[in-house]
Amino acid sequence: MSEERKKRVLKAIVKHFIETAEPVGSNTILVSYQFHVSPATIRNDMMSLEKSGFIFQPHTSAGRIPTDKGYRLFVDEMADYNKAREEAQKTLAKVKDAYKVQKVRERLYDAVSLLARATNSVSFATTPDNPRTFFLGMSNVLRQPEFSQNSIQASEVIEVLEKHDNFVNTLKNLEITDKPRTFIGEENILPQIQSCSIIVSKYQQEGFDGYIGLLGPKRMNYAYNIVLLEEILKLLHN
Repeated sequence: MSEERKKRVLKAIVKHFIETAEPVGSNTILVSYQFHVSPATIRNDMMSLEKSGFIFQPHTSAGRIPTDKGYRLFVDEMADYNKAREEAQKTLAKVKDAYKVQKVRERLYDAVSLLARATNSVSFATTPDNPRTFFLGMSNVLRQPEFSQNSIQASEVIEVLEKHDNFVNTLKNLEITDKPRTFIGEENILPQIQSCSIIVSKYQQEGFDGYIGLLGPKRMNYAYNIVLLEEILKLLHN
């Protein structure tokens, strides 16, 4: 009886059980792990492994599962650590990227929330992982006299904000830098928001970049809002 083959059988049992949490039978071992021997040979190897305490049969009609002793031999002598390291590094890279995106989104949400509260305007930012925009403080604009007394004008603004792609494309077509820039009324490309002014800047976070800013009626406190956006950018970048 080949000791090397028995180790391969044990390795197959451990791997299969780790992946499926199901007891492993001889036919599964034979087919899934490409042993070029007879089913009887695999059964004999499994009986030998069971007698040596490496595997056991949890139920009468079930296959085998590893014992602690079987796991120990697998960990010490059989596990492919080079392959595992490659897989772990790939997974970690994906997880780290996802974590970065999540943290940037959280920081952006906090920044936009502060901006909306402090300016009583609609505040916005484009997300780091896809070209979409999220808005906070929509009700701030609706409460302004220009819009509360003109439902058509208000609905036009809301419609533009709800069509994220159009708004993102509008921002891309404006000359925006990492310093707050102001676009007043007709300086905005979309006719529906020419009743408003936009103060906007680029941001950079963890290798991502995008836009952050605010939108409100042309009758806004420009200097105050520009300085507030500057301060929010400092918080965001620090």
